[in-house]
Amino acid sequence: MGQGRVAVIGSGYVGLTTGACLARLGHEVVCGDVDAAKVELLSRGEVPILEDGLPELVAEGLASGRLRFVHGAVAAISGADFVFLCLPTPDGGDGRADLRIVHAVVAEIGPFLERDAVLITKSTVPVGTAQQITATVQRPDVAVVSNPEFLQEGTAVRNFMNPDRVVVGSDSRAAAEAVAGLYDGLSCPQVVTSAESAELIKYAANAFLAMKLSFVNSVAALAEEVGADVGEITYGMGMDERIGSKFLKAGPGWGGSCFPKDTKALAAIALDHGVPFPLLDATTLSNDQAQDRVAEMVRQAAGGSVAGKRIALWGLTFKAGTDDLRDSPALEVAARLAESGAELVGHDPAVHRDLPIKPGQPTVRVVADPIEAAEGAEVLVVLTEWPQFAEVDLEVARAVSAGDVIVDARNLLDTAAAVGAGWTVVGVGRPTVRPGDPAGSAATDAQLPVVEVAGGETGL
Repeated sequence: MGQGRVAVIGSGYVGLTTGACLARLGHEVVCGDVDAAKVELLSRGEVPILEDGLPELVAEGLASGRLRFVHGAVAAISGADFVFLCLPTPDGGDGRADLRIVHAVVAEIGPFLERDAVLITKSTVPVGTAQQITATVQRPDVAVVSNPEFLQEGTAVRNFMNPDRVVVGSDSRAAAEAVAGLYDGLSCPQVVTSAESAELIKYAANAFLAMKLSFVNSVAALAEEVGADVGEITYGMGMDERIGSKFLKAGPGWGGSCFPKDTKALAAIALDHGVPFPLLDATTLSNDQAQDRVAEMVRQAAGGSVAGKRIALWGLTFKAGTDDLRDSPALEVAARLAESGAELVGHDPAVHRDLPIKPGQPTVRVVADPIEAAEGAEVLVVLTEWPQFAEVDLEVARAVSAGDVIVDARNLLDTAAAVGAGWTVVGVGRPTVRPGDPAGSAATDAQLPVVEVAGGETGL
C-alpha cells in the first residue's frame, strides 16, 4: 500500500467522502476547507450532507486520530506527501468547466508543498488540466496526477470502498503508481494511463450513462404510443450482457451535479478540438423532451390545463438517498407546471423548506408528509424514487385528494394496488391503467423477474 500523509483540499461531497474513506483505509488524512464554520462542524463529527454511512465513517476517523479537519488549504498540506484537490469546477456558462478556483488554490499552496509532493485532481476537470496545473504550481519536483472520482450520491461510501476500478493518470509513471498504491486495500482493477486519458475517462463515462438514460426515455415515449411496456422492454434488453440492466430505468429525465455539467463539458471539449459529437446534443435534447412529456402528462391528467389547480409532487431531489437538488428533474418538471399556472405542494424526505423553483416563479410549498401533500390535489405526481412513497396508504391519499389520477413518473408504485384504491395510474412508457380495466392489465414491475438496477441510475 502507498504510504505517506494525505491532504484533501475541499470538504464538500467529493472531498469529505474521499478523506473519510482514505482514513478508513489506514492513511493519515487532513482535510482543509475555506469555510471555518464547516470545519468546526466536521471536527465535531457533524456531517452537513445526506450520505449513507458517511457520518459513521467520519466519526470513526476522528476517534482513531487518522482524520482531522483544518481551516485553509495551506494548513492542510503541511507535511503531506499526497494532496487531493476536491474543488468545485462549475459550468462556466458556456458548457466549459470553470477552473478558476482550482488554479487559485494551486497557486496558493504551491510554495508550501513538501518537496516531491504529488498533486492529485479528484474533481472532474477537462483534458489538459494536469498540464495547466503543472504550469500554475511552478514546482518541477511536484508531480500532477489525475485520479477522477466515480461516486454516486446516496451510495458514495459504498462506491469508494467497492469500486469497479481506480483510474490514475500522469506523465510520471512513478507518481501515478504511488497514488494507485493508496488504494491497495481495495479489491478492484487499477487503470494507470496518461493524464489526458484519465481526465477524459470521467467525462466519457458520465456522458455515456446520460446517453443511456436518454435512450431509454425515448424508448419509453415510443412504448406509450404503441401500447408497449417499457419495464418489459428494458428487462429484455438488460438480459443482453452487451447492454446490461443498469441505467435502463425510464423516468422524468436525468440530473444531479454531474451528468448535466459533464455532458455539456464533453461537448465543449469536442467542439474546441474540432470533433463533431452530435450524440451529446441529442442526449441533452432527449432529456429536455422527457421532462416536457411528464409535464404534459400532468396537464392532461388535470383535464388539459393545470392553471389554478393544486398539484401534489412526491419527491423533489434529483434522486432518492440524497438531499441534492442540483439540476433535479423533479424541479424541472415543477418549473414547467409552475409556468402553466399550477399551485405546487410537495413532500420529500430530505427537503424541509419551501423551494423557489426558478427566479420569477412561485415556490413549491413543502409539507411534512406525502398524505398532507395530496390533500386537495387534482393530480398526484411521483417524481423521485424514494422507497417511502411505495409504502404510503394510497386509499388514504385518494380519500383526501380532489382528483383521482397519479402520474407515476418513476414507475415506482404498485399499479394494481393503486388502481384498487381508486386511482387511475399514468406511468412512463407503459399503458394507463384505470379502475375497472380487465384483470391483468394493471402491470407492475413487481410481476417481472428481479433485475438489479443501479442506485445511481438518475445521476452521479
